[in-house]
Amino acid sequence: TTASSFIGPLMMRGTTKHTRQQIQDEFDRLKARVYVSGGATEAGVNIETTRENLPAVLRLLAEILREPAFPASEFDRLKQEDLASIEQQKSEPNQIGFTAFGRVLSPYPRGDVRYVSTSEEKIADIGAATLEQAYVGLFAGAGVDVPPLFVHQLTQILLRHVLGDEADPFEARCAEMLFRTQKISVLDDGAVMAADERSVELYATAAGFGSLGELLKKSQTPARTVDLDVLSQENALGYWERDERFDLAISLNRGQPSLSALSRVLERWIAHFLSVEVSITPQREIEDARWVWHVGLDAEASGVLNDLYNRVEVSDERLERLLCLFELRFANPADMRPALAGRPVYLAMAMDRDQRLRLKPQNLLLNLPIAKQQ
Repeated sequence: TTASSFIGPLMMRGTTKHTRQQIQDEFDRLKARVYVSGGATEAGVNIETTRENLPAVLRLLAEILREPAFPASEFDRLKQEDLASIEQQKSEPNQIGFTAFGRVLSPYPRGDVRYVSTSEEKIADIGAATLEQAYVGLFAGAGVDVPPLFVHQLTQILLRHVLGDEADPFEARCAEMLFRTQKISVLDDGAVMAADERSVELYATAAGFGSLGELLKKSQTPARTVDLDVLSQENALGYWERDERFDLAISLNRGQPSLSALSRVLERWIAHFLSVEVSITPQREIEDARWVWHVGLDAEASGVLNDLYNRVEVSDERLERLLCLFELRFANPADMRPALAGRPVYLAMAMDRDQRLRLKPQNLLLNLPIAKQQ
């Protein structure tokens, strides 16, 4: 899509540590020319530099790819630069010929990622482009060809916009689940705990403990403690002092505040992108003879829900990996496809065989039964 074509260049406009100007100054010092491109179907990097400066260039490039800031002001500036360039070139014979030749070689309909737009269409599309459109555009087509880290960074930036300053600590912590892999552990008392996988690995390496369960148990042992706490009502305000450390575990048991907080985050995510109001509530099971629609929040849950819906036998081992079921209802049934209006949509999340939870919030943007916009 037009919007997603800005993602690559936007990464060069600043990171969480350096501004656009600082990045450019450093590349100039290193005698380097670096260009990052990316869109709905590809991502690439071009580097020109001296042999001796290549290691330093690669280090800075790694920061650009791993920690982009995606500043909204730079997104708007990129749009204006592109609009000015297209306006300048649209009447030039070479550009007219290049566009005509491209449309012959790629005769796909508008809406297909391979479609070649006219200058007038590009101007209209760029004028309406948003960072949200760029994000959804990454998932166009048969597969996502950009690095997962790239997607996760953009998800994090968008969640900051979605939650704004109104999120409570539980919502902010649950939002982390949408862009960071969680390690799941079931404790002896039946508590289902989730913690950031990378943080678990760091603590496990440092303390010599082998699992999230062991870490949580050890954290309650005065003689040998680790800094892995469980987010609770009592320590919730302390979240903001460590929100960039990703080192607070949460309980995913029904009745705990985390599942309600996750539901609110998903509701706001859907409202922000799709402009529809929904309510999401955790459920113990699906008891619906007229079950008509479902969406898995991750690959594992999608597979289980598909098999259950199609009456394919599901092993106990797969069912035990289901962590939670949700019921989603539209506030206005007219926002749904007419044949499904008023019916609930069931959601689920599940861990994989390695007890990892990898949520894919884009599933909610692509797979809900939204009525076609007129």
